[in-house]
Amino acid sequence: MEQFLEQLPIVIQALNVGFLQTLKLFFVTLIGAIPLGLVIAFGSMSRFKPLSSVVKIIVWIVRGTPLMIQLLIIYYFPGLVLGNPIWGGGETGRFLAASVSFILNYACYFSEIYRGGIQGVPVGQEEAGLVLGMTKRQIFFKVTLLQMIKRIVPPMSNEIITLVKDTSLARIIALQEIIWAGQAFMKGSQGISGAIWPLFFTAVYYLICNGILTVLFGRLEKKLSYFK
Repeated sequence: MEQFLEQLPIVIQALNVGFLQTLKLFFVTLIGAIPLGLVIAFGSMSRFKPLSSVVKIIVWIVRGTPLMIQLLIIYYFPGLVLGNPIWGGGETGRFLAASVSFILNYACYFSEIYRGGIQGVPVGQEEAGLVLGMTKRQIFFKVTLLQMIKRIVPPMSNEIITLVKDTSLARIIALQEIIWAGQAFMKGSQGISGAIWPLFFTAVYYLICNGILTVLFGRLEKKLSYFK
């Protein structure tokens, strides 16, 4: 027990550093994937067939392959195949590669949610807007977008909660997120080795983070209930 109490501050400090990296990757992914997903959704719904076909194929490939493989390809392919290690070295390079991988992956998933939300709005409402003299841009932002947001909140919340947990995959390219920090104490870190209990503490971090997100999304759904 005494040894545990001595090790606890060291472990918590390391986990805090790792969790900050996890949060950083989480927020960067959201900032990039949410708008990019909308662009991809418009591309997949385009009436210009070559564009929509190419976008749909890209979405199919990204959604049909594991995120872990995408991480490995995006990080190692430029250096090993093209001979141009664009990401550079160190933690910064690994973070950039992980961010690009996560943004592309989640943007494709978000695009399908957006597409379903947009297409779920009755066509008659667009026709009614045109009759009232509204432009297509006004109809989208004042009619379609608001109803789309209501429809996509539940599936988007599920994907965002999944994103919190998926950030742990970044350790495959040696990005030092929270699970990397916890696992390090099994192999030997800061004078501690053979300790598995720090991994259980990492689960607490994820539970608290996802609990907060669940509450926030629940409140958002209630605020949007006026569309019922």
